[in-house]
Amino acid sequence: MSKSNLFKRILIWRYRHISEKNFVFLLSLVIGLLAGLISVFIKNITFGIEAILEKGIVLSQNSIYFILPIVGLFLVYLFVQYIAKRPSGHAIPSILYALSKRNGIINRHNMYFPIVTAPLTVGFGGSVGLLGPAIASSSAVSSTLGGLLHTDRKTRSLLIGCASAGAIASIFKSPIAAIIFAIEVFSLDLTFASLLPLLIASVSSVITSYFFLGDSVLFDFNVSEKFVIKDTLFYIVLGIGTGIASIYFSKIYFSITSIFNKLKSARQKLIIGGLAIGAMLYFIPPLYGEGFGFINDLLLGNDIKALGSTPFDPYLDNIWVVIALLIGITIFKAIAMTTTFAAGGTGGIIIPTLVMGSALGNVVAKIINNSGLGFSVSEANFTLIGMAGLISGVLHAPLTAIFLIAEISGGYELFVPLMITASMSFIINKNTLDHTIYTKELLEKGALLTQNKDKSVLTLMNLDTVIEKDFIELHPEMTLGNMLLKGVAKSNRNLFPVTDDTGNFVGIIYLDDIRTVMFDQSLYSSTTVETFMHKPPEYIQYNNDSMEMVMKKFHDSGAWNLPVIKDNKYYGFVSKSKLLTAYRRELINFTS
Repeated sequence: MSKSNLFKRILIWRYRHISEKNFVFLLSLVIGLLAGLISVFIKNITFGIEAILEKGIVLSQNSIYFILPIVGLFLVYLFVQYIAKRPSGHAIPSILYALSKRNGIINRHNMYFPIVTAPLTVGFGGSVGLLGPAIASSSAVSSTLGGLLHTDRKTRSLLIGCASAGAIASIFKSPIAAIIFAIEVFSLDLTFASLLPLLIASVSSVITSYFFLGDSVLFDFNVSEKFVIKDTLFYIVLGIGTGIASIYFSKIYFSITSIFNKLKSARQKLIIGGLAIGAMLYFIPPLYGEGFGFINDLLLGNDIKALGSTPFDPYLDNIWVVIALLIGITIFKAIAMTTTFAAGGTGGIIIPTLVMGSALGNVVAKIINNSGLGFSVSEANFTLIGMAGLISGVLHAPLTAIFLIAEISGGYELFVPLMITASMSFIINKNTLDHTIYTKELLEKGALLTQNKDKSVLTLMNLDTVIEKDFIELHPEMTLGNMLLKGVAKSNRNLFPVTDDTGNFVGIIYLDDIRTVMFDQSLYSSTTVETFMHKPPEYIQYNNDSMEMVMKKFHDSGAWNLPVIKDNKYYGFVSKSKLLTAYRRELINFTS
């Protein structure tokens, strides 16, 4: 028996004996386990590279360690150019695009691509995180598995959400935050049908992480100082600070990305980006790698250890020099992260955001404590809550930020300040930037899914499915007689596109336009199509108009049919009735 026949028999058995609901639960369990394994594997490979470099000769020579990120980026460049032979994409935006425009289908190469490039980037000191690549690889595995098992688009989308939740739960050991992340960032419906699979995937992934890594945690810290009401104003100040910093984070990302996009050669990006990263690391060593060690040192109050060896070591007895260096980390972490991406590295933005937020929170606490006004706040608590504030602003995901920091620190006692800071940061960023690093590019492509069901349904719709092409084309120089003979007599439509010899659309004729003269034979030879044609009330641009724009054009024009123009040529028509029928069908599929 061939493998294909055996697989078909397994599928048939599944259809007969396992309900769709239970099948999704089973798949979510499997995907959670796989996401946990992938996350553990990526972490261990990266830590292995770091351990080799730390024990080797390279890092013992402190003067050349900043060259390592360039080496890592060069290895990634070689892999991309000569093995993968395709550019790497940013994890979350690529997944969101697959959900909205590719029916949840993710290219299979994404299963292994991040597993190779992310450890090379981060292990050699690239200033990015491992969470994004873990999510990308896990999501590709879930998409491929869903395709093999013939799941529909909605189920594949849910399984991708399960994969992302599993990756976060495994890395941070925070299953609740993982579920909320999938709902907030991937715009999944908060229903029992989606919540339970996400929960199963998160729990199974956490168990996998515990099995391989034991009870070790990223942050070896527990909250010891409770929230006191007199500190409320300071947490509001921190929320404002993280909100402004999150705007800076996003704008720096877009600016540096735009600059590097002007460089056409990947080799140029590597050289310029590598040198820039090396220079930043020389003066600010904590920018090296992910930065978990930096965060832990700040939480434990080891400021000098967190800052590492810098040219400013003789001045660290002055607390304001320490504060200035922490501000430098806050500023340059976003620059180092974006430069790593732009130079060709692979990674995620969530962990760099945590690093930047921890530095900013610690700075705010130190300024309050050393202002000479007699105030005293917990620097560790502000370090934690600064992370939540920046995550909330950068990702537009305040609930994810609150529960993530609460879970990884055991700091549920800090729920009130977490909510204050996260909400303030979110409000400030949202009122300034409508979209995040993840969603801006998708918005420009008309491929962004949101919690707004109407807009999401329009985003999921495909223009090709509503274009009709069974129209007889007329030409401006055709006589009325030829038009009746070759057009009206052979068509069951009441409208006709008019095109020139090169296929350019020049006008439209409705049957009503010629109804009063179509039986007047004296006009058959003396009048032409050009006499009766006119411009339609609106055009649909195939390459530029989203489905939301198409719907708006129908609404504003009041037309029942609009022509579609592709590459300046006539391509077909869209009718309002077919568009609304397709919308209703998609809405039923989306909400069922």
